[in-house]
Amino acid sequence: MTIEAVLFDFSGTLFRLEQDETWLDHLTDAGGDPLDVEAQTELMRRMTAPVGQVVDLSAEHQHAWENRDLDPDLHRKVYLEVLRQSGVPQVEQAKALYDRLIDPSQWTPYPDTADVLKGCADRGLPVGVLSNIAFDIRPAFIERGLDAFVQEFVLSFEVAAIKPDLAIFRTALERLGASAERTLMVGDSAEADGAAVELGCAFALVEPSPTTERQDGLLAALRAHDVL
Repeated sequence: MTIEAVLFDFSGTLFRLEQDETWLDHLTDAGGDPLDVEAQTELMRRMTAPVGQVVDLSAEHQHAWENRDLDPDLHRKVYLEVLRQSGVPQVEQAKALYDRLIDPSQWTPYPDTADVLKGCADRGLPVGVLSNIAFDIRPAFIERGLDAFVQEFVLSFEVAAIKPDLAIFRTALERLGASAERTLMVGDSAEADGAAVELGCAFALVEPSPTTERQDGLLAALRAHDVL
């Protein structure tokens, strides 16, 4: 197969939300005391963990969790509940922390992200970023000059579909003007991103490791498919 277009997932693939303990400096528990080290460690794990459910939720919040990437309001609602259950009972503190999570400038690109996106552009390959997400990630690319290498951003909350729903892949392919049989999907979830193979796409799996531990995962994935 000759690859003529590439789709990339965002979180855990091109960028990652990295741990930053400074976010927790002013957080207090229900009694007004600073969070202890153990509580801070667990909170950061829940904030930066891949997409698994980390707390038990009521039916109302379970609905919000399952639909969080379709609606920014539901996303905010359920993550504020997750933070409350994770030891941040003060609403204003939880809101400030949540705002960090959805701030694209807080996300870190993997070391080879720029080289991979530019490499695709140099070879005339159209690139799409396809993400289950409830906020606009374009500023993360614009801030680093990477938006010039991305033809389309297909975000779940904007197109009313979430991976592994094939509708979101079809939308991406249509916008790129690409055929599935000549498109490579790169992502960190075999279940969500890997669903692209049902349409005929090739698929490359990368590990959502910390950015300091995954130096050339994207380059290796594309080279394995003779893209770069």
